[in-house]
Amino acid sequence: MANHKSALKRIRRNEAVRLRNRYQHKTTRNAIKKLRAVEKKKDAEAMLPGVVSMIDRLAKRNIIHANKAANLKSKLAKHVAAL
Repeated sequence: MANHKSALKRIRRNEAVRLRNRYQHKTTRNAIKKLRAVEKKKDAEAMLPGVVSMIDRLAKRNIIHANKAANLKSKLAKHVAAL
């Protein structure tokens, strides 16, 4: 167990941040799945900027790697263009 007040505080904070990161990551993954499931091009084009924004936010906060974010955005853009 932690001996310092600051260590206890860090443990609490780390848990809160971990849960927030997990929530944001899962929400983004669900949005990606929804976008891939859309059949109509107009609907997909409307959803794409929002999903790309979510991916960029994850990359900026180091929840996912920048290259993974770029790969996801590229694949989604290709998918939407192919519809």
